Amino acid sequence: MRLSRKTRDTLAFWGFVGPFVLGLAIFAYVPIGWSLYLSFFDARNTVTPSVFVGLDNYAHMLSDGPFVASLGTFSVFALFIVPLTFVLSLALAVGVNQLRFAKAFFRSVFFLPFACSYVVASLIWKTSLFSGVRYGLANTVLGVFGIDPVAWTGTVHPPLYWVVLVTARLWLQLGFYMILFLAALQRIPRHLYEAAWLDGAKPGWQVFRHITLPQLRATSVAVLLLNLINAYQAFDEFYNIMGDSRGYPPFARPPLVYLYYTSLGSGGQDLGRGSAGAIILALLIAAVTLLQGKLFRFDRSAT
Repeated sequence: MRLSRKTRDTLAFWGFVGPFVLGLAIFAYVPIGWSLYLSFFDARNTVTPSVFVGLDNYAHMLSDGPFVASLGTFSVFALFIVPLTFVLSLALAVGVNQLRFAKAFFRSVFFLPFACSYVVASLIWKTSLFSGVRYGLANTVLGVFGIDPVAWTGTVHPPLYWVVLVTARLWLQLGFYMILFLAALQRIPRHLYEAAWLDGAKPGWQVFRHITLPQLRATSVAVLLLNLINAYQAFDEFYNIMGDSRGYPPFARPPLVYLYYTSLGSGGQDLGRGSAGAIILALLIAAVTLLQGKLFRFDRSAT
């Protein structure tokens, strides 16, 4: 039987897309659905609970001081990482875009850290750059100026551990957002700049403010949204930089690290409350994303 062109195209589409959809369903949607199911049960040390508790797990998590404090930790992390990533990645994109030679080389160099594992980068930051002994790179530099070695990940007053956490995340993700801005910069019509110069606009900040930034509006909102979501989901660098053989310290504990200890901690696996906390975090991410998209009118294209 001869298949129609439409049927062949449909089969070809699902032949390419089907495996990815199947993987997404198995490894993403099914776990999310099962987590939602567990959040309504008393699921201690089991993934097949039988005692229905309704919204008790949600009430417990919302009144749990450490969980609420972990959301505060996220807020501090986002306060540092979101604006820094936005400004620095945009600056890198503008600088690379204006290069007259070796543009591809610098684009690759800045993007390369994004391919690095968060775990590997965290261990490098912890053991080589910001080690608490005199042989770490940061302490070696401080020693040149006669400053005693600093226990970067253990100093709470002042909270110097934020320097380690923020710089690790910046190094890992700046290149990705730079590529997004670079692609947007290359789509800006050249005639807009020519018209601005004819009207007497001065090259530099004036042109950047009135021409470049408005044209980057949609990309800027996307970068802010992705940054905020990724900050909520911070886990690897926190867990590997701050944790040690003694466990994880009570400070600088973001939501995913706290939920990890709640669900899989040595004190007992409370998968019900851990799942409820995960659902609360997912709803919070969705609400913040929708609110930010609404405030920036993400549904409108830049003009």
